[in-house]
Amino acid sequence: MSETAITLVLLVLAITLFATEKLPVDVVGILLVMALVLTQVLTVQQAVAGFGNDIIITIGGLFILVGGLIKTGIVDLLGRRLHQIAGNNVLLLTTLIMAMAAVSASVLKNTTTTAMFLPVVIGLAAKAKIAPSKLLMPLAFGAILGGSCTLIGTSTNLAVSGTIQRYGYEAISMFELTPVGVMIALTGIAYMLVIGRKMLPTRGGEESLTDQYSIREYISELLVLYDSRLVGKTLGESNIYADLGLNVIGYIRDDKRRVAPQSDEKIRANDLLIVQGKITDILRVKEEAGLEIRPDFRLNDDALKSGPIELFEVLVMRDSFLVGQNLRALRFRQNYDMTVLAINRHGETFMEKLSDAVLKFGDVLLVQGSRDKVEQLVVDNEVLMLEDVSAKSMRLDKRKWAISAFLLFLGLSVSKITIGIDIPLAIAVLAGVLLLLGTKTVRYSEMYSLIDFRLLVLIACMMSFGVAMEQTGTDQVLANLIQTNFGQYGALPVIAGFFLLTVFLTQPMSNQAAALVVLPVAVQTAVAMGLNPRTFAIMVTYAASFSFITPLEPACVLVYTPGRYKFMDFVKVGTLLTVIVFVVAMLLVPYLWPIYQQ
Repeated sequence: MSETAITLVLLVLAITLFATEKLPVDVVGILLVMALVLTQVLTVQQAVAGFGNDIIITIGGLFILVGGLIKTGIVDLLGRRLHQIAGNNVLLLTTLIMAMAAVSASVLKNTTTTAMFLPVVIGLAAKAKIAPSKLLMPLAFGAILGGSCTLIGTSTNLAVSGTIQRYGYEAISMFELTPVGVMIALTGIAYMLVIGRKMLPTRGGEESLTDQYSIREYISELLVLYDSRLVGKTLGESNIYADLGLNVIGYIRDDKRRVAPQSDEKIRANDLLIVQGKITDILRVKEEAGLEIRPDFRLNDDALKSGPIELFEVLVMRDSFLVGQNLRALRFRQNYDMTVLAINRHGETFMEKLSDAVLKFGDVLLVQGSRDKVEQLVVDNEVLMLEDVSAKSMRLDKRKWAISAFLLFLGLSVSKITIGIDIPLAIAVLAGVLLLLGTKTVRYSEMYSLIDFRLLVLIACMMSFGVAMEQTGTDQVLANLIQTNFGQYGALPVIAGFFLLTVFLTQPMSNQAAALVVLPVAVQTAVAMGLNPRTFAIMVTYAASFSFITPLEPACVLVYTPGRYKFMDFVKVGTLLTVIVFVVAMLLVPYLWPIYQQ
């Protein structure tokens, strides 16, 4: 069997495995590279060359930069502002969610954006009393549309950019995709607002939704300091719920307790507000000037982020010595060197100070302390550790560094335009990563956990497969086949065919794999027909980003279950959206990237 035949057989086998998902995509990629070496199509050095490509460093660094934005709560903050602006207006809320997702995905990648905003949108749906299914598909589609606007919007764009350099063409620049990407995104959002949202099902939103997503509500105490912006305002004017996501269920003033206060009740300095909210909302109080979490001792903010101090959720066991006692009598802080920041008691609200609350079996405590102290209580069977939530503690004071690192990366990536010096994208992203590490916005110990190594392995392996297609002439064979059968109809039908083929392949296989499989054939077809290969490469790049028809796209998978969607929901809404973006791309891409080379 010839090398060309072997490569074609392996291509079909790879596509089949990608589509059936019998094996993880990275494993398929590794098997593909091994097969190329064992059949002597490639040498070992050629087969592993993809792992040394600078695009691998670039994508890995971007995962870390995005991690910095997540850990500093920037995206979560944006989500909170949405409800303040839109309230319960479904149309306005959908517009803002899609716009926010599109803008974020242009720099954060669509899957990452969807994952970050998923709990935010579920919370917005609950607040606005809207079925989550009305908002989650627009979230995913908005992120997918936004990902086509910049080079770093999806890893597919980066993978194509790195691959076309092997053919001797210039890499895709940071904002080269932006003009067409923005027009497609605006058209897609308009479709969803006018037509698509009317086809969305109404599912979910029952009161049990909170329980389904394991969101525990905690009771905690906030001390109003003299310099607080809240002093003199009424509870209604304070916007504590809108700004911090916390419900004020009572307060204590001069040792007098007030339950269910009215919205016109004025807040005074030294008031102790009893609030109810999620862990992340309670910890976010650190960023609010003039408020302080007040557990059984004054919270030291530095302790939340220093040395061995971490945050844990622990459940009080049935026979624990904690049952029937309160934190004050236990002298919990002094005797156990730990601090209880909040208490969760499912289905029951209590109005005592935390230090006076009598603990019961089943109470969940949000505890701050060192791991060895907590584990000692676990070993003694006094408590059960539910979760290490220290990683969820947002580093709000590092927010400026997370933004600075991303701006540094973006600035260096366009340095050729601004200062005339071409700084490689890999160096630009590494500079941003070093800034995150140097400022401890991202800790060294967690750096590698932020990187999706499966994706890096897939891209590296498919790059090596691209080398095999080129070296054996397989891409030329396929290109000649397409030229012979479709070239007689003209350039536009051939480009349209590659767009539709790529979209078709993205349904059963990953976007990156589909793009990297089609790209070599598209480029060689353009060369054989005397057309501009860059036009074909750009069209394949856009096509690989638009996977709306089935819920198999990662961004769609994330919202599939929470939105309680059915497979046909995506087919119904996504098919027309795909047709619309196809038409826009066919009109604009040949105009900005002329088909016929000058």
